[in-house]
Amino acid sequence: MARMRAVVLSGPGDLTALQIKDRIVPEPRPGQVLIAVKAFGVNRSELHTRLGLAEGVTFPRVPGIEATGVVAACPGGEFTAGQQVVTMMGGMGRTFDGGYAEYTCVPATQVIPFTSDLDWPTLGAVPEMLQTAYGALTDALDVQPGQSLLIRGGTSSVGMTAAVLAKARGLTVLATTRVEAKAERLRTLGVDHVLIDDGRDGGVARRVHEVLGGGVDTALELVGTPTLPDTLRAARRHGVVCVAGMLSNEWTVPDFSPIDYLPRGVRLTAYGGEAGDLPAPVLQQFLDDVAAGRAVVPLGQVLPLERIRDAHSIMEGDRATGKIVVLPRTLRWRPRS
Repeated sequence: MARMRAVVLSGPGDLTALQIKDRIVPEPRPGQVLIAVKAFGVNRSELHTRLGLAEGVTFPRVPGIEATGVVAACPGGEFTAGQQVVTMMGGMGRTFDGGYAEYTCVPATQVIPFTSDLDWPTLGAVPEMLQTAYGALTDALDVQPGQSLLIRGGTSSVGMTAAVLAKARGLTVLATTRVEAKAERLRTLGVDHVLIDDGRDGGVARRVHEVLGGGVDTALELVGTPTLPDTLRAARRHGVVCVAGMLSNEWTVPDFSPIDYLPRGVRLTAYGGEAGDLPAPVLQQFLDDVAAGRAVVPLGQVLPLERIRDAHSIMEGDRATGKIVVLPRTLRWRPRS
């Protein structure tokens, strides 16, 4: 039987819980696709799994809610061997083994094909952050050209991708960061107004109103419930706020009272998508735009599988400079100049 390396969690724990083990390559059944993983992104979701905060996880488990690679086998014929594909969500890394491995086996319904000459680290950064940013902007917020958008948690990979997509749609973009040194990265993505979040209650909302007067038309909350009240106050009357991330690891609002919590006239929604929420043409167009220089992938650290603990340490310590990507196999790769 063919063997592979995979990161395995036997249960929740600290960084040492991430163990690289030798495993049998999964055997796909009809309706499934075996993917040779070329790169996978590292997400807060996997941090939640490792810390025991995620619901519905069974152990032992190979974590990872996304993967990018090529089709190794597809008994049902939905895809062709060697075809470039991405996969994400649908229980990956929680109810069945995910992308932290040299091979992953997933339902064919959550596989999206593409064609690109971009390098694997760049491609590996895209799936989940594009799906989340695209879905939040289009489905939840329904952003329109000429509107304004506040991104709370702007230097997260989803936040930076949302900024790229929003600027391409003609929005005025405001984005927050807690670290002054990261402000320039946001400006290079086209962010119009970078706001330093000093942690003071009401600080960001006050700055937004200083910049725009009546507040933002739309806001994307990626930090979570601790900053949500301030983000709601940053929205204009009839503005819309979408919660699509939990960088804070705090998921719920204690003793939620809608009338007291929500500013009058401000609308609150949320987004949590699946692979089916990222149409193949949208993925392909984004990759084509990146290749042509019309869009940017906010790629951060690129690490080999052996440094998976370092990847989690960087993410947990908020030291990422963009999307963290791990290469399960050794690839000859250098950052593009």
